[in-house]
Amino acid sequence: PRRLPRPLRRAAATGPGRRLLLSTPIFYANGPPHIGHLYSALLADALLRHRRLRAAGPARLCTGTDEHGLKIQQAAAAAGTSPAELCERVSGLFRQALTQAGVAYTDFTRTSEPRHQRAVRHFWGALRDGGALYKGSYEGWYCTPEESFLPESQLAERTDAQGRPCKVSVETGHEVHWTKEENYMFRLSAFRDPLQNWLRDNPRAIFPDPFYQCVLRWLDEDLPDLSVSRERSRLQWGIPVPSDPTQTIYVWVDALVNYLSVVGYPESHGAWWPAVHHVVGKDILKFHALYWPALLLAAGLDPPERILVHSHWTVRGQKMSKSLGNVVDPTVCVGQYGVDGFRYFLLRQGVPERDCDYYDEKVVKLVNSELADALGGLLNRSTAPSINPSNTYPRFSEPCFPKVPDSREAKGTGRASAEDYELVAAVASLPAQVDSYFESFQIYKALECIAQCVRQTNGFFQRHRPWKLDRRDTAEQLWLDTILHVTLECLRLYGTLLQPVVPHVADKLLSRLAVGPAERGLSGLAFLARFDGKPCPFEGRQLGPDTGILFHRLGKS
Repeated sequence: PRRLPRPLRRAAATGPGRRLLLSTPIFYANGPPHIGHLYSALLADALLRHRRLRAAGPARLCTGTDEHGLKIQQAAAAAGTSPAELCERVSGLFRQALTQAGVAYTDFTRTSEPRHQRAVRHFWGALRDGGALYKGSYEGWYCTPEESFLPESQLAERTDAQGRPCKVSVETGHEVHWTKEENYMFRLSAFRDPLQNWLRDNPRAIFPDPFYQCVLRWLDEDLPDLSVSRERSRLQWGIPVPSDPTQTIYVWVDALVNYLSVVGYPESHGAWWPAVHHVVGKDILKFHALYWPALLLAAGLDPPERILVHSHWTVRGQKMSKSLGNVVDPTVCVGQYGVDGFRYFLLRQGVPERDCDYYDEKVVKLVNSELADALGGLLNRSTAPSINPSNTYPRFSEPCFPKVPDSREAKGTGRASAEDYELVAAVASLPAQVDSYFESFQIYKALECIAQCVRQTNGFFQRHRPWKLDRRDTAEQLWLDTILHVTLECLRLYGTLLQPVVPHVADKLLSRLAVGPAERGLSGLAFLARFDGKPCPFEGRQLGPDTGILFHRLGKS
């Protein structure tokens, strides 16, 4: 007998101190990584680092490789190797690329691991016991690269390399083949109402909003049952269906369960699930936002808390593809631009709602302008021995920069201009702004705000020309110290806020300002305390050793 979909139960642990699992997709092991893979991982990594700096509670970041399926079986045969050897090699390439890019993952799952396969078999049993599976004959257009059947509405007529007519996927251009076989089917059609209720009750479950709306539209369309196994005779490289050795579990069902196996399903997953944020590309939205929540509900589990969706990277306006020879190797990028240069570009330029374009000149121009010149130049100028011979965090003079412009207390000695007060207000509001943008999966906007404030701070420094002030004049010395104090306070804030994105550059900057490891958190981050009449713990402190150029300018490759 069929069991009806269960009602949703939200995670009991909410608020400060709660656990959170962040995940990237597990990457398909039929070829080496490209920048699209790294973009997913860097988004998740920046969210993890930001959360840790806020001391918001235990957090993990899981990633890995998806190692089963027809594509891998075929890729291994074409390479003259076994699927296991191919996966071992490609999985190693992904680990290497993620580590090179500074992705601080805590868990790396391979779907070929016994612990994962055990979880998949248990999950299949939960679907079967809940009455969500039945055996049926299935036929349709199958796309091997996408590992899925496609409806006629998503196909177009083309001619193949030999000039013969063929059908291809509209979205990817991959050729499809008519396939007929007996499979196990999942009753996806029974989950329209539960999925609609879930999304109606959780409008931020899928973000940004255009993707949320897209999923709602899919739920208004035809929702046919889903084929969740393949004939073993055609697909040997995968997990056999429990109690039916003639069938192999569909690679997407197998892969999605990695989010459960990593947290100890079926025994100990309750400590983390469903406090999970999946970071995924828009091309796999349907698998994560329709199939996965429905499968979870059928297995008696809640859907994930949030699905954070990003778009793709093109190269000079063209889609990345092996045939065009324009696939961008992240290892080459890290070598060319440095770890932090590469990270900064992708996270500063990547806009989740729309595809973004990559080309070398764009990277060089942005990174040189914002990291090397604006940020690095400001640090260099404000700590130079000629302008700060004592190599200290100078003292702030309240009469020079009074809290209230033209106040009686200043007695006409105030030197700050209206633009200076605008700068202080902008930088003071920056931590809350950055926090809000990270929370709403708009890291690029957080970086935009920081870059704007860095420009304003350079304007402040340039406007007052501290190098022109006479250190022998007491009043001039007070104003010079105040200019440097304000500049270093701005830099300290920028260094602290940039840690999730450019960890090495931020560490170098904060070390130069003698900001200790315990003083780099985001909770209770104070700015320009002396402006508010409070003591500043950095004032008068000896600066750290000169660490040299903060970020070396990139040359044209």
